[in-house]
Amino acid sequence: MSAMPAPSKRLLGLIGSGIQRSLTPSLHEEEGRHHGLRLHYQLIDLDLTGEGPQALTGLLRAAKTMGFAGLNITYPCKQAVIPLLDDLSEEAAAMGAVNTVVIRDGQCVGHNTDGSGWAAGFTRALPYADLGRVVLLGAGGAGAAIAHAALRLGVEELVVCDREEAKRQALVAELQRVYAHARVKSEIQVDSALQGATGLIHATPTGMDKLPGLPLDAELLHPGLWVSEIVYFPLETALLKAARARGCAVSDGGGMAVGQAVGAFEHFTGLQADPARMELHFRRMVSSRIDAVSSTDLSEASA
Repeated sequence: MSAMPAPSKRLLGLIGSGIQRSLTPSLHEEEGRHHGLRLHYQLIDLDLTGEGPQALTGLLRAAKTMGFAGLNITYPCKQAVIPLLDDLSEEAAAMGAVNTVVIRDGQCVGHNTDGSGWAAGFTRALPYADLGRVVLLGAGGAGAAIAHAALRLGVEELVVCDREEAKRQALVAELQRVYAHARVKSEIQVDSALQGATGLIHATPTGMDKLPGLPLDAELLHPGLWVSEIVYFPLETALLKAARARGCAVSDGGGMAVGQAVGAFEHFTGLQADPARMELHFRRMVSSRIDAVSSTDLSEASA
């Protein structure tokens, strides 16, 4: 008996807070179109109902009932979702965070494409970056994934900086266990962490549309420091603006956004995505959004 053909329609979604401007739906739907797939990607924004991670149990149950093929998971649910899943990939288990849930045969399996996605975007943007001493600002779900990826890239010394001591120390302990050869340190003050640093990876929500602002004093930035940002809406965050103004080489959050979407698409569909095509589509969407905002501003100014 021949195998049943793969369905040509798929339901996907993103669970998180403050995600209305996410470009992920279009990234997946457009790449699916190139493969002959009709993907419908639904935003499930916890801000609209005032709920938090406690809503995950019901949302996962509903997704299975409605026949979703998978879900992306973002702030603030990447770690909270883990106890609710049936299984974890080796990478997700090591990182202690999930950003991709594949739903198949009634089972929810967690994966993490944040680390590999960040690494792909970072190496494209800053191929010759000095990896001698790198500060990771943020020890949450995204930060944990990037920490593993950074050490795999060859970072010689990684300084994890986060105001939440328990979270920071737990990540440092795990990294020291997995990468015994690497130098991993803990620091609560970002100014102390940046002393002698060659690079800064920003992995907190600060700078997002809903959480505008700088995650550190701009005076700490200097031309000898590269800056990697994970926030991508807006693409040009306050941190990147300050970093460029002070002569830092930078990598914006778009590279990670595309990279993690490539990995998630392949998990959801079993098909090989085209990173260059998805990157081009992403940049076009960002450009169109900037043009639309500029046009609106001009119209309001002339009214």
